[in-house]
Amino acid sequence: MLFPGGRLPLRLFEQRYLQMAKACLRDGTAFGVCLILDGREVGEPALPAAVGCTARIAEWDMPQLGVLQVLARGERRFRVREQRVEPDGLVRGTVELLAQHDAPVAPAHVPCVGLLRRVIREHPTYLEPPHALDSAAWVSARLAELLPLPLALKQTLLELDDPAERLGRLNGMLSEALSGPS
Repeated sequence: MLFPGGRLPLRLFEQRYLQMAKACLRDGTAFGVCLILDGREVGEPALPAAVGCTARIAEWDMPQLGVLQVLARGERRFRVREQRVEPDGLVRGTVELLAQHDAPVAPAHVPCVGLLRRVIREHPTYLEPPHALDSAAWVSARLAELLPLPLALKQTLLELDDPAERLGRLNGMLSEALSGPS
């Protein structure tokens, strides 16, 4: 899963993905990252979720011939409008970029900011600066990435247009988890 502003390390070795990465680097273009709903990352094309995040290769290295390691950075959420499978198995599609919304962190959600401050203090390499701790979009995206949530739930959070609602849901889950079973 990738959210706008997030980082995703990838290890590419299948020819279709190596060609895609080569084209992205050559043309300075982004690619799409979607949760796999059915299928696997390797082999036959998988069925992707309808909402994903564009990603741009920020760093790359080829430690051995035929293996490309990249660090992708999330940029924008999108909705897949149509998709097709290329002869090499790469899934391509037509997408609609979704509106980017933000809101300040509500006072009720300040505990989420405190949790991220603690992560930043104790594990400074997890979240690269700048840290937008006053942004509901940034805080909710980082928490959704870091928390050990089921992928289906992370997908639901990615699909929410309102970052304040996303942060509210995460805050509720954290509060529930900290209070324990009733």
